[in-house]
Amino acid sequence: MLFLVFYDITDNELRNKVSSFLKQKGLEGVQLSVFLGDLNSSRLRDVEAGLRMIRKKKGEGRFFILIVPITENQFKQRIIISDEKEDEEKEE
Repeated sequence: MLFLVFYDITDNELRNKVSSFLKQKGLEGVQLSVFLGDLNSSRLRDVEAGLRMIRKKKGEGRFFILIVPITENQFKQRIIISDEKEDEEKEE
């Protein structure tokens, strides 16, 4: 199943760790603070556990992560509004 991972993290170091971790786990960045990946239940648990470990290192500021399951059909129905030509072409 596809999962969207959204995060709002004010600490630059932790935000970079989360981004690197998600890339390492095979998720693709779709926006600055949003990643998308196809995860089975085992991989999802692994990603969740890794993000919780990073959170334990939390310093000051906001640390919020939201993981949302999404079907492929829902993803295909997405609407992209962008200044970037390539984003609009991907949508078609």
